This record gives sequence, C-alpha cells and structure tokens, in this order.
Amino acid sequence: MRSDAAAAAGYLNAGGGADSLGAAGRRADAVPAAGATPVAAAPVQGERADAASAQGERADAPGRPGGAPTRPAAGAAAPVARAPTPTPEPVVPATDFDALREQVLQCTACGLCQGRRHAVFGMGARPARWMVVGEAPGEQEDRQGLPFVGRSGQLLDAMLSAVGMSREKDVFIANVIKCRPPGNRNPKPEEIAACSPYLKRQIELIRPERILVLGRFAAQTLLGTDATIGSLRGRQHVWTMDDGHRIPVVVSYHPAYLLRSPVEKARAWQDLQLAMALA
Repeated sequence: MRSDAAAAAGYLNAGGGADSLGAAGRRADAVPAAGATPVAAAPVQGERADAASAQGERADAPGRPGGAPTRPAAGAAAPVARAPTPTPEPVVPATDFDALREQVLQCTACGLCQGRRHAVFGMGARPARWMVVGEAPGEQEDRQGLPFVGRSGQLLDAMLSAVGMSREKDVFIANVIKCRPPGNRNPKPEEIAACSPYLKRQIELIRPERILVLGRFAAQTLLGTDATIGSLRGRQHVWTMDDGHRIPVVVSYHPAYLLRSPVEKARAWQDLQLAMALA
C-alpha cells in the first residue's frame, strides 16, 4: 500500500481539484465552511444538487372588477368529486439479496417510478468491508442504472483508492433514494419512507464493518437528524441493527460538493482516515 503522504497527494489532486498535500495537515477541528452545498454553485452534471422548487407558489388569477363574485356559466356541469388517492402499501423488502435487487428494480411504491429510466440498486463487493451511502441518483446514474458515475464517481474511486479500497473488491455503494427525483430536487417525505426499508435491508444483508455516508441529505436521513454536515463529520456515529449489531458510521462531504469546493478535500481526507482508524 502507498504511504499516507503519497495516497493523500493522489486523492487531493484527483477530480481536477486545486488542493495541495499541505492542506491535508490542517487541524481536524477546524470550523468547516458554512453549508455543505452553496446555493450559488453550479451542480455537477449527473449528480444531485439541491434546487428550490416552485411547486408551492400560488398562481393568483385576477378577479372581476370591484371584487364581484363570478357566476358559473349557464348550464355548466357541477364539479365532480374525485376519489382520494389510495395510500401505497408499506414496502416489505425481500430477505434474499438477489430478490431484493429485483424488487427495487420493479418498485412502484412512490411516484418517482413514473419518471425514472432505471432504479439504481447499488453495486460493489459482496461481502464488503465498507458500505458507502449516497443521496439519490443523478441524471447519469438514472441513465446507466449505476451509483456514482461520471466525475463524482471518479473522485469517489480516488478517495477509496487513497485508503487502499475499491468498489470492486472492498466496498458496496448504494443510495438512500433508488430513483432520481425530477430535476434533482430533494426527495419528499413519502419517497424517503418508501425507499428507507430497502437501504435498511441492504445494510442488514451486507453487514459492513463501516458505513461512510456522503452528503448532508444522506447523513440526516440515515442518522435521523437535522444537524448540519459540518457538525456531523469528524466524529463517529453508530448504526444499530435490529439484532443489536452496531456498525460505526462516518459522515463526509459528497464528491459532487468536493468538485465544486476542492479546498474541502482536506477535511474529507481526515474523514477517510477516521473511518480507517475505527476499531
């Protein structure tokens, strides 16, 4: 395995970042930049990027002069009451890994299935020493049906390689949400509720030694918190399975964010070293 210095140099220079090895030596308790995803930053192609939605905006129509009520046209049909939309049945994930994969690929538990090209189950080694959990598929992931492709995937591979790991031999990669949200918007609560049982079952079946969570949304969802990513990274968390088995969890920045803010690669390198050091 390469020395720590050589590994850090290769990782910090990956993905077109402008960092130098010296940045990796900054203190681990340095205050991170405010916000893990600057609003003004342009999203990386093929990756999720938080975007404001205009769906909740009111579209007020002008009324009649003087505020007089509008009368219905003569002979107009009375509005027809619509039947309530049935609530989907809770997902019961399969207990076999291959059956679980097929269940995810065919899933219609929420509305995201209507606009997807491919559900993204995940990929990587089995058994796996680490499990990497991201947020949701982006455009390229939706096209290819694979997690972390494009420039962000290349940077993730460089991050793993810097600590002697690879997605082919040591790591299984999955997302909290299995289908791409339209326009890369944040998932809705009902979409998170529909997908969460799949991720939980993946963790149970893989039983990794470590979980590395990448990005604010993934960290908040997996850990059940609304804390900022700056306050979650740099320390150990724990995922407790139903049978009581405890898995160490480390939070770090999403590779798409690191491509936009390469100065933060030094802190992400500290997170990788923390994950390696956990007993």
